[in-house]
Amino acid sequence: MTTSSRYALGCAAVLLGALHLAHPAAVPAPPPLTLWDFARPFNASLITATDAQMTPQPGRALAVVTGTQHPYPGITLKAPQERWDLSRYRTVEVSLKNTGTNAVTVNCRVDNPGADGRKNCANGSLRLEPGAAGVLTVALSATPWRLSEPLELIGMRGAPGQEERLNPANVTQILLFVANPKTPHRFEVSTLRAAGGVTVLDAKKFIPFIDEFGQFIHADWPGKIQSVADFAARAKAEAAELEKMPGPPQRNAYGGYTGGPQLKATGFFRVEKYQGKWWLVDPEGRLFWSHGMDCVTPSSSTPITDREHYFRQLPPPDSPAGRFYGWGGSAPHGYYKDKPRFRTYDFAQANLLLKYGENWPQVHADISHRRLRSWGMNTIANWSDAAIYEMRRTPYTANLSFRSKLLEGSSGYWGKFPDVFDPEFAQGIRTAAERQRGRAAGDPWCIGFFVHNELNWGDDTSLAVAALQSPPEQAAKRAFLEDLQAKYGTIEKLNAAWEAQYTSWEHLRLSTNRPNVKAAGADLRAFYTRFAETYFRVIRDALREVAPHQLYLGCRFAWVNEAAALAAAKYCDVVSYNRYDYSVANHRLPQNVDRPTIIGEFHFGALDRGMFHTGLKPTASQADRARQYAEYVRGALRNPQIVGTHWFQYRDQATTGRFDGENYQIGFVDIADTPYPETIRACREVGYDMYRIRLAEK
Repeated sequence: MTTSSRYALGCAAVLLGALHLAHPAAVPAPPPLTLWDFARPFNASLITATDAQMTPQPGRALAVVTGTQHPYPGITLKAPQERWDLSRYRTVEVSLKNTGTNAVTVNCRVDNPGADGRKNCANGSLRLEPGAAGVLTVALSATPWRLSEPLELIGMRGAPGQEERLNPANVTQILLFVANPKTPHRFEVSTLRAAGGVTVLDAKKFIPFIDEFGQFIHADWPGKIQSVADFAARAKAEAAELEKMPGPPQRNAYGGYTGGPQLKATGFFRVEKYQGKWWLVDPEGRLFWSHGMDCVTPSSSTPITDREHYFRQLPPPDSPAGRFYGWGGSAPHGYYKDKPRFRTYDFAQANLLLKYGENWPQVHADISHRRLRSWGMNTIANWSDAAIYEMRRTPYTANLSFRSKLLEGSSGYWGKFPDVFDPEFAQGIRTAAERQRGRAAGDPWCIGFFVHNELNWGDDTSLAVAALQSPPEQAAKRAFLEDLQAKYGTIEKLNAAWEAQYTSWEHLRLSTNRPNVKAAGADLRAFYTRFAETYFRVIRDALREVAPHQLYLGCRFAWVNEAAALAAAKYCDVVSYNRYDYSVANHRLPQNVDRPTIIGEFHFGALDRGMFHTGLKPTASQADRARQYAEYVRGALRNPQIVGTHWFQYRDQATTGRFDGENYQIGFVDIADTPYPETIRACREVGYDMYRIRLAEK
């Protein structure tokens, strides 16, 4: 037995006791229940159409053509016996095919009496390209587990028995529709069925529900850690796998393609258009496509304040595993939002101690690099641990964030927008960039810099409106008023154009009222463009001063309008998007602007491995998640503008949620550092072949 193994087993015996309680017996899933089968004769009187035409396709499907006069054209399918009892089932599945010439997103709503789209219903959707077929899935409950009675659980986006908006025992109808279409759409529906099973758990015996390894107690699944001895076995098996599959052939140290052309080598990463497609080019002049992973870090902490009873056995604070207690604060959302300070525990790091022993930080860092290369990846992407990427074994991206004065009239999911006209903004980015001098700045392994993340760009007037709704001393407001005074000269001329009644320029300066957006639209849009271009230009100039040879990778758009995207394309080397979708094959910059783009975040999740939330894009199972991953990356490889995709994130979030409650099954490894084999296989499949796919050699 190795020293680290003895240490791990000793820790477990003292701190954890290696408790193992029997799991509830798994309830076999019921056989699928067919709700509608359009390949067979059916009762058409139970179907109503709203701005849609229906045509049976005998022996095959029901063809549906939706119009454009109603905001939600489609069909409603009534339950033949007034209701369906689907209480034993997990999902409703709808088999669809897009028979039209445009991509279509088909929505499905499963209704109880009184459904209105938000209450008493469950929803799902599926986007299909022309000619594509697929299965639209609607979850009937938030998790595969239901509770025998209501039980309040806090601090998690998803949990058994929470956020249930549907009684599956009383489903009266199912709607299929498209939302706000601008053109007609055609699709075929072949079958609707209920599938999967749920387990009902006794609410009185549910707590505690998290074991000593951070895993869900009341279920079992492939890969679950059952005892401390499992850690050593997993480490040994993975070591053999990594030795057998060290990485794809024809790659240089950076992960560039040695089987392709030799281009100009500059010693740093750059962009170039080659054979009609945008590429990154590595420091040695080889074609490089950034196949990467966000949040390569050992940590995945969870708040425990007010929830200590959720956990079966937290370690004593003075024990070796007690070092993984911590403190959090300033949560932007969720239960802990208004708590300035709360205690946390990090099961992920505690499990790494058990798995690798006292030198776990070094072992974990080493294996992270080896894993990525073995999996066919070549980039440590955003939010990752500097101690890992500064080993300079895998190319990486860095992120710069800084504080500056905010635009007080603005709002956003992650907070207010920075005021780019205030001197603090330019000083903030210069200071943040200077801190990277001698680290990421000037490092050939650093592909480039993201600055900020998922800012709220709103519509193409929002930041201008926010400037006017800000206090009079706001720098952006002063800049906007200077533009307006230069254009109109007198307040009377502005009033005439804006249909306003300001008594003076001072009145406008002091006002925080919302303007008439329709009348003032041209001026609002002009200032919005100036605002956006100032944002990107100031950041670009600061980066060029400190890191002139590295790429400016943009701000990772989540919500964006055309004006902001065009401003980014004007000043960024690569325009970045966090794009949570099932495909980016047809993603383009607006107005046919031809610039390279990169996907900074995407993910898929499933609920068949003891987790409570799929993340932003659900899938039916680990096999389905793996398939979606491969299809997404292949679609990006076929897209001539996209130069990389970065998966969010390396490790599952804590089962009981991070600071803001996110508890998504979105890792390539779980909370116990066990890789998900299905997703790893899919990643290798596409990663080992990605340069040939990109070059269209096959």
